[in-house]
Amino acid sequence: MQRITLLVVALASFTTPVMLSAPNVAIPHIAANLGADAVSVGWVSTAYLLASAVFLLPFGKIADIHGRKRVFLWGVATVAVGGVWAALAPSFAWLVAARAFQGIGAGMLYATALALLTSVFPKEHRGEVIGSNTAVIYIGLTAGPLLGGWITHHFGWRLVFALAAPLLLVALVLGMTRLKGEWKGAPGERVDIPGALLYGVAIAALMVGVSRLPSTMGVVLSALGTAGLAGFIWFQHGRDKPLFDVSLFYTNRVFTFSCLSSLLMYAATFTNSFLMSLYLQKLKGMDAQSAGLVMIVQPLMQALLSPMAGKLSDRIQPRMLASTGMALCALGLILLATATRDTSLPLPVLYLAIVGIGFALFSSPNMNAIMSSVAPKQFGIAGSAASTVRVLGQMLSMGVITLVTALVMGRVPIAPEHFDLLAQAIQASFAVAALLCVAGVGLSLSRGRIER
Repeated sequence: MQRITLLVVALASFTTPVMLSAPNVAIPHIAANLGADAVSVGWVSTAYLLASAVFLLPFGKIADIHGRKRVFLWGVATVAVGGVWAALAPSFAWLVAARAFQGIGAGMLYATALALLTSVFPKEHRGEVIGSNTAVIYIGLTAGPLLGGWITHHFGWRLVFALAAPLLLVALVLGMTRLKGEWKGAPGERVDIPGALLYGVAIAALMVGVSRLPSTMGVVLSALGTAGLAGFIWFQHGRDKPLFDVSLFYTNRVFTFSCLSSLLMYAATFTNSFLMSLYLQKLKGMDAQSAGLVMIVQPLMQALLSPMAGKLSDRIQPRMLASTGMALCALGLILLATATRDTSLPLPVLYLAIVGIGFALFSSPNMNAIMSSVAPKQFGIAGSAASTVRVLGQMLSMGVITLVTALVMGRVPIAPEHFDLLAQAIQASFAVAALLCVAGVGLSLSRGRIER
């Protein structure tokens, strides 16, 4: 049972990041083909992340009530169908809609993958199995730019969105036929519909608002979204059967600070592939295939080192490994902020490798800390929370780059006459990311110890 569970989860864990990272290489081609400007094209990623964040907590609760395997397999099917839809999209609006549909499926997967693994594997091997699954995720992130660049170069950008469908189909068949049993954390409870609606509206308002900054509408929506999230936390605190048990944040220091560290880490690093795609193809004049080869450096380091980091976190306090990793990421991002159009290519490659090593030291130990800080009946809640803060961090990362691009470039085409502005926007985005990472080091060190 353990092996088949790990295999099915790993297949989905590989294909989901492929669908997230591969389209980044095709961004310039999508913008040119469908007529999207430098700000709007960010919605190819933002729509996916927004839908994931809106539906992640509700599906986490649904999985605890009706079964984690069931929701997981529905997520696999949804991501596959969304990929085919995106490949056939006749316009940019349809492409964004397809990516949002994929994001709903990704929300189902994010809410259940860790809960399935921690339900099946014993605590003494938790760091090791989380590290192995994390390595698979980073292999997907490694393969994404490589496959995306090669496919875009030879066949066009549309096929990029459909490339994960065959593997997802295999995962679906194996899960339905070989993965026996079901796991629930709160059978018989009901989903908190008012809480889910309040959370979804708040998240949507916040992200749409951030994407429209610095306009007046952007400021208003961002403020309403922030107030809505605060209202959601207050509302959940008084519920008998809440959508999310927010008391964990009040009573569990390790859990809270680990989640906040994850939020800042993903906010700092998620847009690396997006920024490097523009940097390499527009400022350095590389084709999509060559850019994809360069962009695999960071996730390759993460894939190679994550199993070791996860295994070490079963013996060494995760906060030490994770904090060291965040510090390395901050260093790499600071160095990337210094890269210009004339910088020799080996230097950005080295900087990406530093970020990759740092992220590997952070990710698996931090996740082990989150899952090991709660009781088994809270695995679903903890897994959903971990995935939610990750997606929120990713959305915040896209919001930062959208805001910086809007402030530096405005809504202008990504054309040679604007490349100097593009270079400034990329450097400023990396600088802001480095500051977020530095703040995260302090939070990570302050989380405390986990009990063995």
